[in-house]
Amino acid sequence: MEPRKPSDLDDFLFDLNGYLILPQAVEPELLDELDRAIDALPQLGMGEWLGNAQRRDYTGETGLEIHNCVELGGPFEKLIDHPGWIEYVRRYCGEAQSYVEGLFIDECILSVRRAGGHHPVHSGGFRGALRGAYHYSSGVFRCGQCNVILGISAVGPGDGPTMIVPGSHKSNFEHPLAGDYGRGDRMDHLVGAVPLHLERGDALLFVDGVMHGGSSRTNPGERRVTIYRYGPSWGATRFGYEYSEALLERLPEQRRRILRPIPPVRPDSN
Repeated sequence: MEPRKPSDLDDFLFDLNGYLILPQAVEPELLDELDRAIDALPQLGMGEWLGNAQRRDYTGETGLEIHNCVELGGPFEKLIDHPGWIEYVRRYCGEAQSYVEGLFIDECILSVRRAGGHHPVHSGGFRGALRGAYHYSSGVFRCGQCNVILGISAVGPGDGPTMIVPGSHKSNFEHPLAGDYGRGDRMDHLVGAVPLHLERGDALLFVDGVMHGGSSRTNPGERRVTIYRYGPSWGATRFGYEYSEALLERLPEQRRRILRPIPPVRPDSN
């Protein structure tokens, strides 16, 4: 695939709403690879490691969440610089036309959610963290973090779609009905929030500063997605995860630069 590039309309809608849906971003063959890899996973308890990936569910209701999922190998590595979205994140959060231009994946998660699961509402422009802030000035985007949620399975009504309050990345006021992040508030009926449905292979791209969360899954079966969070080259992983030397050594250079854009400088460095 040739890398897709954001259009003028994409820029307008991303600036206006804080998100884009990229239809059919990933080819069916890669989706099948991801499904097979998920089917082959062993049972993991909370906190257990699988190589250099760890099960770390955000809450008791978010479902199976494996952090550092790129370490699961194969198809997960292909998502690092996937042409369905890589030029979008370069433009929106890659410090384009600056002396620190480049990307870093500061968090990557495999999420499998079953009936009853959800993720509480969080973020928003009001007192938002600089890490996820939205900024545009002098013709360039300077977002602190952009998230790409890939629908490995279709995510429709009742499947627990991500919900977003459009435009809230620029909000100067607290949402009076949203409560506090971490209190467990569900997004299902939050005024102003809209569900974003995905066909299998679609990707949802959004700036982390927009108010978002996962609505309740009421259907049987599983919601399977990956979440890759991109930020500028000087970033750090949120929970202190590191990418293994084994992974970095086997990756092509262009992918390795996204996981380790700034190699460590040591006395024995060439």
